[in-house]
Amino acid sequence: MSAETVQGNGQPFAGPPGRSATWAGYTAAVLAFVFGLVSFYWAAGGTLGLDTLGGKIQDMARTRGSGFIAVVWITGALKVAGAVFSLALVQSWGRIFPRPLMLLAGWGGSVGLTLYGALQVGSLALVAAGIVTPADPIEWKPLLWRLFVWDLSFLVWGLLLLLATRHYVKNRPRSAERVAEK
Repeated sequence: MSAETVQGNGQPFAGPPGRSATWAGYTAAVLAFVFGLVSFYWAAGGTLGLDTLGGKIQDMARTRGSGFIAVVWITGALKVAGAVFSLALVQSWGRIFPRPLMLLAGWGGSVGLTLYGALQVGSLALVAAGIVTPADPIEWKPLLWRLFVWDLSFLVWGLLLLLATRHYVKNRPRSAERVAEK
């Protein structure tokens, strides 16, 4: 049997062969890692791309207040941790973590990221379509970057994490289920 059809413990995967969602975990990891690197670049003083943020966030990034920079370093670290977590959902070494913790982080993270991304993308789409008119003038470059890159990435990451968590659930049964299989 191939690695696609057998778990690390020698048991067949719960889903049909070829229907593995490991790709979602790997893709979520790449997305989170790349965006973590962008955060580190900005926290370290990089300025390329700051004009895609717009508004107060762009102003805070340019003035480089210590509190704001600390937040950017922390968000970068959280994104990299999210990348490692995404891999833990689909790699055998992820079994070292307690199943309840993995499920809580997986479902909670996927719901949080998906909702955040969907709300941001939805509100930006309403502005871009002219359905909602903000009080301040529209900065189109940042709005479009947030709509199609920054905030959309949270929505996509959340959906990928959802698929990876579902894969984890199907392929790492509860202890009682594992005992019953033996």
